[in-house]
Amino acid sequence: MSDIPLALAIDLTQSTPLSPDLVMPDLVMPAVPANICFTGLINDLVEKHWFVAENYLSQALCTQLQKDLQCLHEQSLLSPAGIGRGKNRLLNEAVRGDYTHWLDGSSLAQQAYLAIMQELKNTLNRELFLGLFEYESHYALYPSGAFYKKHVDSFRGRSNRKVTTVLYLNPAWQIQDAGEMRLYHPKTQQPLLDIAPKSGTLVCFLSEDLPHEVLPTNADRMSIAGWFRCNASLNGRIDPAL
Repeated sequence: MSDIPLALAIDLTQSTPLSPDLVMPDLVMPAVPANICFTGLINDLVEKHWFVAENYLSQALCTQLQKDLQCLHEQSLLSPAGIGRGKNRLLNEAVRGDYTHWLDGSSLAQQAYLAIMQELKNTLNRELFLGLFEYESHYALYPSGAFYKKHVDSFRGRSNRKVTTVLYLNPAWQIQDAGEMRLYHPKTQQPLLDIAPKSGTLVCFLSEDLPHEVLPTNADRMSIAGWFRCNASLNGRIDPAL
């Protein structure tokens, strides 16, 4: 697959999402499981700019998130993912073919996941002084045959997405199901790592640094993609723009 044009490369969907940091204060925040430790994640982000771990989150939580996503899909509440924002938004199945739904804390499973990401945000700010302001995330469903061409989530100095997260929700994933996420070396642009989308696997990387793509999948592929963001509003310009 060839790289997509620069103007289309930032991973943005059809509308400005609700910010969980604005939604969650009105909800009862679940407790973050005591067995979740972010030390290895932080160390890998500093040393390699990426982190991958299987079974990072419990299968019980992943199962509930998977059921939540499937319920939304059955209610036709997933939307074709686009590229660009606002008036510049495009649908291009030659670039990506997934369907998405922004997380807003409307289910207990979402609340539990967002609580973990809130704690991770606080840890990243405390340990790495990143100034992260909020976290946005959406479910992503790739039907069989879908893919997402090589891209980056944020261009240096042009976006406020700083750290990307991906949690996979696919139980009993088999090699023949394909759909791996391929990370590329930021300097050589050579393939760095292929990550199978197994349930419970968490991927985290610096949004400006790592090109990546979703290889064609042979089965329905489910995940949560998310971004920790800085506040880039300036001189009366609200970011993200509607």
